[in-house]
Amino acid sequence: MLIDKIIGNIAHEEEHQQKTTEWIELEWEELSKRILRTETDQGTDIALRLEGEEPLKYGDLLFEDDHRRIAIRTKLEPVIVITPKDMLEMGKSAFELGNRHTPCLIENYEIIVRADHTINPLLDEIGVHYETTERRFKQPFKYRGHSH
Repeated sequence: MLIDKIIGNIAHEEEHQQKTTEWIELEWEELSKRILRTETDQGTDIALRLEGEEPLKYGDLLFEDDHRRIAIRTKLEPVIVITPKDMLEMGKSAFELGNRHTPCLIENYEIIVRADHTINPLLDEIGVHYETTERRFKQPFKYRGHSH
């Protein structure tokens, strides 16, 4: 199936009672690709050839008919979820992660980073609570690289 445009976004209504939702699962880095050959979680062959520069977003709807719809979501990825108990822990965590140039997301009082075994000892040293789990990134990391 050739898809050349995004027709909507279903991020807030992932399941539909009358239609099957087929997902194209991408790594978050792949959200910026405009040309891609892949398949849905149900095995439907997909050729993406999108116009414009806007990156794909979690929930972007690419196809819909009376029985099914096809949308984008990110793959589950191993992450470290840091939950500072106060501003001091937040500051220490943010300082250390920033000092390492570690891309992160801040959502609902949590700092979320990709799982990296070298971060665990650092967080243990700070004394902040964290857990390793899996999540789907609904937005790309904001990363502004620079050199020293």
